[in-house]
Amino acid sequence: MTTARERFASVVRGQPVDLGLACALLAAEADPHGDPDATVARLDTLAGELPDDGPAVDRLRSVLSDFGGSPRDYDDLAASLLPDVLERRRGLPILLSVVWLEVAKRAQIPAYGIGLPGHFVVGIGDPDSHHVVVDPFHGGRRLTSRSVRPWEPVEILQRVLANIRAWAQPPDRWATRRWALELGLVLPRHPLELRRELGELTIGIGGYLEGAEELESYADVVDAMDPELAESVRRKARAARSRLN
Repeated sequence: MTTARERFASVVRGQPVDLGLACALLAAEADPHGDPDATVARLDTLAGELPDDGPAVDRLRSVLSDFGGSPRDYDDLAASLLPDVLERRRGLPILLSVVWLEVAKRAQIPAYGIGLPGHFVVGIGDPDSHHVVVDPFHGGRRLTSRSVRPWEPVEILQRVLANIRAWAQPPDRWATRRWALELGLVLPRHPLELRRELGELTIGIGGYLEGAEELESYADVVDAMDPELAESVRRKARAARSRLN
């Protein structure tokens, strides 16, 4: 039987990437008993509630305006998990934007994600000509149009996982941080530094051999670019291995 993580790997390496399904499968790491397909079906239901006529933004807002967020959502893992966001109609800007993007896609409304420093919004229309920018974190409030670069689904997933890793910095959340790192490494494009971070985290939770192997793998890749860094990482790996004795 295919696991949620195996499905996630298949989805994120496909073309086009199914962002909604990928986010649903990502959430299965936090709730193994969740149903990713049921989450996707909820997106279908929302899209089916859109009116047939009217400007695209108004059609989307008529169904999604009660989705939003507040500062307290930034310290809540559920705000980064699509099933919870759909259930509570609350979340971080990027997950709320995923809801808008996926509902728009199902309604054949052109839409794209826009990453901003510390925020995430959605463009509706053609990014190269006429478009409207809305803020899903504030119920789809219209923003001043600007020059934008649409984000690819893999970039969005990278940022979702980065948010989860940031939330999971305290030691009592390291189990969550670990799966977020592991999923980040599954993505077809990912920062090399994730492998080092995973190695150090694994050592921190007592996986000395596994963590040392991760660090050595990272060191082998960066050796040609930064031999001093590679040697520093290898020392950490040797120190971890010595703790097995």
